[in-house]
Amino acid sequence: MYSYYNNDTILYLDGEYLKATAATTDLFGQSLHYGYAVFEGIRAYKTASGEVKIFKAKEHFDRLKRSCELIHIPYNFDNDELIAASYKVLEMNNMEEAYIRPLVFCPPNMTLKAASQSNILICAWEWGAYLGEKLLRIMTSSFERPNPKAFQIESKSAGLYVNSILASQEAKQKGYDEALLLDMNGNVAEGPGANIFFEKDGKIFTPPPGNILPGITRATVIELCQELQIPLEEKLFTIDELKQADAAFFCGTAAEVVGLESIDGQAFAKPWASSLGKVLQQAYKAKVLEKTFQREAQLA
Repeated sequence: MYSYYNNDTILYLDGEYLKATAATTDLFGQSLHYGYAVFEGIRAYKTASGEVKIFKAKEHFDRLKRSCELIHIPYNFDNDELIAASYKVLEMNNMEEAYIRPLVFCPPNMTLKAASQSNILICAWEWGAYLGEKLLRIMTSSFERPNPKAFQIESKSAGLYVNSILASQEAKQKGYDEALLLDMNGNVAEGPGANIFFEKDGKIFTPPPGNILPGITRATVIELCQELQIPLEEKLFTIDELKQADAAFFCGTAAEVVGLESIDGQAFAKPWASSLGKVLQQAYKAKVLEKTFQREAQLA
């Protein structure tokens, strides 16, 4: 089993830095019993200059606050202080390349009332690309994304990820690398922990907000398309349309940008090495490392 901490690991908990082995939580917490918590996944990179930078720290902590607001969890924290605390956690653990996990959780409460107070944890560990480096074989899940009328779908809420666990586990049990979930209307939504894009005839497509968690990495890919003058359209599309794509990829903070080999056993037509997804994968890596990216050199 992967170890996320050891006897020397330091984390941040409600304004204090302490050893992970000394941190405690209440077993009657509303978050533990009902999944009433929100979190973020953030990456830090050692950039080309040698400086350690947290990629889009402000955007992630802004979303953390927004997630809390959407599901009525008090957020009495200063995001500038939390960003500084995140850098301190990296420094105290001697980390240069790390995955950072802020978590806002709620105290004991066995009712279904909104929380009146909350706690915050920031921890970090060294973690490679979540879905690995190879092209992924994915399958259409029998599980759907939750109906947006049943939940605040744009809140990165802990309880919502049971849906992701079910879809991902189903795919792995059937011999695939990962799942792809549709929305309640049968349109493609997203992966269990990543957004999806596909390429067709020199253009990139991705589902619009509404039934997805609009990821920060997703927003970065859209920015890169604009910078590289790659045509992009947000639109609803079916699994049949996806299967006719030239190429496709997942993206997310944990996964970064990872190409897809096939969907439901059907391979994509274009080799990943010559796809726009490959261009965006390398452009994304250059961006987080603060390196200059030249598309022409990549294509050569």
